[in-house]
Amino acid sequence: MHLAEQGSGPLILLCHGFPETSYSWRSQMGALAAAGFKAVAPDMRGYGKTDSPQAIEAFSMEQLVADMVGLLDVLGVADALIVGNDWGANVAWQAALRYPQRFRGVIALGVPMMKRSPMPPTTFFPRTEGLELYALYFQNVGPAEREFSANVAETLLKIMYAASGEAGPRRESDGTPNPFGMVNKTQGLLAALPVPESLPSWMTQNDIDVLAREFERSGFRGGLNYYRNLDRNWEQEAEYSDAVVAVPALYLVGERDTGLSIPGMADIIASMTAQVPYLRGTHVIPGCGHWLPQERPEILSTMIIDFANELEGKST
Repeated sequence: MHLAEQGSGPLILLCHGFPETSYSWRSQMGALAAAGFKAVAPDMRGYGKTDSPQAIEAFSMEQLVADMVGLLDVLGVADALIVGNDWGANVAWQAALRYPQRFRGVIALGVPMMKRSPMPPTTFFPRTEGLELYALYFQNVGPAEREFSANVAETLLKIMYAASGEAGPRRESDGTPNPFGMVNKTQGLLAALPVPESLPSWMTQNDIDVLAREFERSGFRGGLNYYRNLDRNWEQEAEYSDAVVAVPALYLVGERDTGLSIPGMADIIASMTAQVPYLRGTHVIPGCGHWLPQERPEILSTMIIDFANELEGKST
């Protein structure tokens, strides 16, 4: 496992999502270190310079959480505040749920803690004759890998821009022909996504180049395998169906996060305290999209530091 690390003090573990790497936390590392914390951002399993096992089942949530626990062991620390964005938020929630003695607090970005569904996720994801939710498109090995690898830099730019605040406001699906997140089965995911006339204000050409080099090396299979374990994760989560996140928590979401376009998401977020009784706040960040660590780095760094100081009993 490859790590970016900076500073010394209580550990703050930063978990990225798809399609990202530890580089996505570049703006938080120095700020957290300056505030007296040790910031550690791993390339998650299958990403960047971290190993990418061949077996799909090697990317189950059980394995991803075990990676985080094992990382604490290797670093020689008893516990940590865990922070995650996108898939990293899923990992952070489950780590705090399953190992509250190791993760003293959790900050989740974009993805709320959700109650286990009554049936496997892929059985109720939306699909029509010509369209299917992106997570269904990712289930078959090969098509998404080939599409994304054809022009890695353009793939990353399209996805990053489409899910950013600069792409515009979000709303719940209203029956339009191709709402965000639905993939044309014959054209693929990228065809419907625009190439912006200029880079998003929060991203430089160097940022795109760094990220592209990482995915040209690793490919996309590892990250896509997270989605291929959705039903396996659902099966494994049965033993935790009555458990709650028993540590202090914070939830942040961009006002223009693509997830807010999912029908019922507002209700899920509003009812989160049933699964997260020690939730210390839900914050909607104006104008921000799905990439909060990069789109609003100063705001996020301040909120992480304030929350971490509270956990440590420090005044801010």
